[in-house]
Amino acid sequence: MIVFKENGEFDSSGLLFFMYKWRKPLIIVFVISVLASLLFSSPWFITPKYKSTVIMFPVATNSVSKVLISQTSAIKEDILGFGEEEQAEQMLQILNSNKIRDKVIEKFDLMKHYDIDTSSKYKMTKLIREYESNITYRRTEYMAVRVWVLDKDPVMAANMANTIAEQLDSAKNQMQKSRAKMGLQIVEKEYRELEGEIQQIVDSLKWIGKQGVHDYESQSEVLNQQLAISISKGDNRAVKAIEKRLDVLADYGSTFLSLKNALEFKTEQITLLKAKLEEARVDAEQELPQKFVVNDAYVAEKKSYPIRWVIVMISTFSVLLITILIILVLDNLSKIRRPSGKS
Repeated sequence: MIVFKENGEFDSSGLLFFMYKWRKPLIIVFVISVLASLLFSSPWFITPKYKSTVIMFPVATNSVSKVLISQTSAIKEDILGFGEEEQAEQMLQILNSNKIRDKVIEKFDLMKHYDIDTSSKYKMTKLIREYESNITYRRTEYMAVRVWVLDKDPVMAANMANTIAEQLDSAKNQMQKSRAKMGLQIVEKEYRELEGEIQQIVDSLKWIGKQGVHDYESQSEVLNQQLAISISKGDNRAVKAIEKRLDVLADYGSTFLSLKNALEFKTEQITLLKAKLEEARVDAEQELPQKFVVNDAYVAEKKSYPIRWVIVMISTFSVLLITILIILVLDNLSKIRRPSGKS
């Protein structure tokens, strides 16, 4: 069989002659391969599966307080903002977590649904392998995440896909609230300690007030004016009384000023800490959806797997190619052996 001429041009005459010469076995092989591939791709050998799809966008931010009530954040987040690549990758990682997988397996009793022998030593390995072969997560070019679920039951496929989308909120909120609750405990502890410190300062100021020091600056100014007037009048009794009060101011004045400044500073601190406490409490107790669902899964009307025409085409082409190669080898071997037999 000559396929190329000496100048390198393709010559189909040899190929056509070869195909015509072996047309009968090739036709027989073609028919048999088509029938066999149709048979082995039928529901008797391959269980048809239906596909359901959910498409979701991640949210831009996950902090409820940062979005809704924070007054200290320099960058205001948008509760309606769509997430970008980083958030999409985080969503994919959570979808692939065993938290979601185990919830779906338990809810739909997939061990039974996938007909896995519960007495098998490797039942969980088989279950997870079957789960991962039927459920796929992919990021789209628009930074959304697509969830595909294949199953022999179209209703089950749709329900599983929608459940996975629901479990995303549960899994992510659970992880975040666990951390948020720890943060709330820390802020609450700091707030209580600061409240205690402020109360101690207030109690100390009350005690100093009972000693006669209520406002060191104004009292000192007024008493010094009165002292000067009493001295000018020669009122020794008044002078002694005023000096006694000035001695009290001298004893407790510096402590009063120190406590007053500390009270102002800690009051500012507790105001900021109270805002943080409210934010931490909101993050620990409230939840927001972690996704925007673009398409909910619906019950498929026709199967998606297997695609029989693809199986038939590939199988038939592969068998024909192998057959042609075998014929070529046998034909060349017969030509090689023929001269040796004549001699």
